[in-house]
Amino acid sequence: MSVKLKKLNEQVIVLTGATSGIGLATARAAAEAGAKLVLAARDGDALDTLAHEMRQRGADVATVAADVGDPADVARIGKAAIDKFGRVDTWINDAGVSVFGKNEEVALEDMQRVMQTNLWGVVNGSLEAVRLLKAHGGGALINIGSEASDRSIPLQGTYSASKHAVKAFTESLRMEVEKDEAAISVTLIKPAGIDTPFAQHAKNYMKQEPTLPPPVYAPELVAKTILYAAENPERDLFVGGRAKAVSMGAQLMPRVLDKLMNATVFRQQQSDKPSSPNRRDALHDPVPEQELRQRGNLSPNPAETNLYTSLQFHSGATKTVLLGGALLAAAWAFTRKPGRKVWPA
Repeated sequence: MSVKLKKLNEQVIVLTGATSGIGLATARAAAEAGAKLVLAARDGDALDTLAHEMRQRGADVATVAADVGDPADVARIGKAAIDKFGRVDTWINDAGVSVFGKNEEVALEDMQRVMQTNLWGVVNGSLEAVRLLKAHGGGALINIGSEASDRSIPLQGTYSASKHAVKAFTESLRMEVEKDEAAISVTLIKPAGIDTPFAQHAKNYMKQEPTLPPPVYAPELVAKTILYAAENPERDLFVGGRAKAVSMGAQLMPRVLDKLMNATVFRQQQSDKPSSPNRRDALHDPVPEQELRQRGNLSPNPAETNLYTSLQFHSGATKTVLLGGALLAAAWAFTRKPGRKVWPA
């Protein structure tokens, strides 16, 4: 079945993980575009502050304090959308957490928390979304994966496992929805490293403060991609040429990529700043002072635009040719030596 999606200013959008990073950037951009919003996150006070900000600008917003790992909480999100607006047009599963450290050193309870949020949060949200979308005329389901959906990263083993699982679940659900001929677009977004408070929110087992390998992209670029998928049915979208290059490398030369990551990524995920013994993280509970921040200052110059990402918004043969050229540029940059100017894509 051909899926036709509404323009943003005609939509009711549900968004989890709304008070930080990619979710916060997406919420603000969607409100600016005129969408009606149902925003969910664990910190109710942060949600209230964000909703007040948006209402001051004329947005129509409902909020739900919820842990997406709890199916009952996710059901409350869906109920809030129906009670307030009568339908859902787009559901975005964005909430996510991580742990930095060697797999042998990370506590099992911390691994389980990552999976509860990143995988089961997506499962819970997706099933609720499909139920509501089928009942109210269809729409878009958008799940936030990662470049780690296609290629695991050392020192973030459980995060990588969760994002692999998100990809697998999303692909399976997409086929089932298509088989049912439901008017639902199911999209997986795969960002590269994004300049959000992700590293500060993560639990850390390393001696140094965690960070992300370059290049680091602006969260607004992910928000733009998400909202594009809310209006245009797409199967997969990458954010950052690096994400696509890593995905291709995982398919075509996995062992070479192993060696390249061993040589670079361990160092690139550890900053020059020692990790404090009193360091707070948002793995199990939100940290109020860390909320309502879009950026994490992981790079002095995060990429605000990206050629490969933008070219995905084209159509037809032109898109194929342009994406191929951008991918070659990204792959070339990915193999360049550290310390030299890289990452043109």
